[in-house]
Amino acid sequence: MDQVDKEILMILQENARISMTELGKLVNLSQPATTERVRRMEDKGVIMQYRAILAPEKANKHVTAYLLFHTKRCEKFIEFCKEYPDVLELHRISGQYNYLLKVVTASMQSLEAFINASGEHGDSTTLIVMSSPIEQKKIVPSVIEEC
Repeated sequence: MDQVDKEILMILQENARISMTELGKLVNLSQPATTERVRRMEDKGVIMQYRAILAPEKANKHVTAYLLFHTKRCEKFIEFCKEYPDVLELHRISGQYNYLLKVVTASMQSLEAFINASGEHGDSTTLIVMSSPIEQKKIVPSVIEEC
């Protein structure tokens, strides 16, 4: 990955809908050269996917919480989380707890219902998001010059 690839990735993280022609202009490459670089990074798995980011409150999801969860029934807990639509992220972590979940839900009542339902799998601590001064930053790739 060189400096041009890094620039492409930074631009795509900001606007994944940009045309290859416009992207090429921004990084001083032709459209075919730009398309080839993007395709190569997709093939290598550097670019995993493109998606729309929704405003939770516009989708009637007004409560965001992170749960630290400890379970001895890992596989069953993972399946439970996969089936629960309000669980947006599930991370295996080290320490006292073995999972970190991000839950985005309609209300405190629906969050409480989730916590109650998850209780059969283990114990949790809930952290309610009050505000998000930094919503999501771009990943800045390291530049590795290829010979």
